Amino acid sequence: MTLVIEQPQLGFEVETKIFHEDLTELKLDGGFTVPESNAFGQTFRDYNADSERKESVEEFYRKNHIYQSIDFVRKMREGYGKLNRTEMSIWESCELLNEFVDESDPDLDEPQIEHLLQTAEAIRKDYPDEDWLHLTGLIHDLGKVLLHPSFGALPQWAVVGDTFPVGCAFDKSIVHHKYFEGNPDYYNPEYNTKDGIYSEGCGLNNVLMSWGHDDYMYMVAKENKTTLPSAGLFIIRYHSFYPLHRSGEYTHLMNEEDVENLKWLQIFNKYDLYSKSKVRVDVEKVKPYYLSLIEKYFPAKLKW
Repeated sequence: MTLVIEQPQLGFEVETKIFHEDLTELKLDGGFTVPESNAFGQTFRDYNADSERKESVEEFYRKNHIYQSIDFVRKMREGYGKLNRTEMSIWESCELLNEFVDESDPDLDEPQIEHLLQTAEAIRKDYPDEDWLHLTGLIHDLGKVLLHPSFGALPQWAVVGDTFPVGCAFDKSIVHHKYFEGNPDYYNPEYNTKDGIYSEGCGLNNVLMSWGHDDYMYMVAKENKTTLPSAGLFIIRYHSFYPLHRSGEYTHLMNEEDVENLKWLQIFNKYDLYSKSKVRVDVEKVKPYYLSLIEKYFPAKLKW
């Protein structure tokens, strides 16, 4: 299966936008300590900070916001939803991510398996009895295998970065919102209202999100019949949906189940974001524990 992605010419200037997290809202339970700065000595998720990755991150979001249209999302979901690429274990997919660095992330430039283990181990310190949450931390980014040649080597703008609904107005809380002026949906009256093609309280499960690793890993987990709880699947699918879980936007689309699951996602996000550091995890030391969790919640081989 070959999926062709057409990229329009880029040629307009945009304004930069500062996006800061409110660290005063963090209330952790114990073992994990929130660092004062990211791996570059900057405030977390400050997209205007003068770091060595500022320009590449900005360019990433320029492409992401232009190309992530509702037609593109539908095309990707149809193609990759077939899960006919390969069969492999969860740990094998973790190892595949050793080759990649997330171009959208202003806070870290380490291989992805480092981030997975940092997240999982940070959660494990504060929630030792919630093993499903530990495993969710380990696997939440595994959809980034879409970057690998065997999965079509999708461009980073189609795999990583903050996610947002398509088919309704792009909220101004989305980082670098101005770039949406190059997206064809921005001017479509069917898609550029608050509700767009949706209705209030319809539930996020009925909302099309921008395509990327979140939605893909959700598909993989669900179709391979994981026994993770609903909250685990919700975290996997929406952990990059910062306009919702950090800015409180798009709540009008949520149903009651979403409201309950969002509580766990907000807990998870603290570890996903603030565990990023240059401190390496001893992979061989923790590997047996996570292999036991994988065996508990997933089949030995998954269709991808």
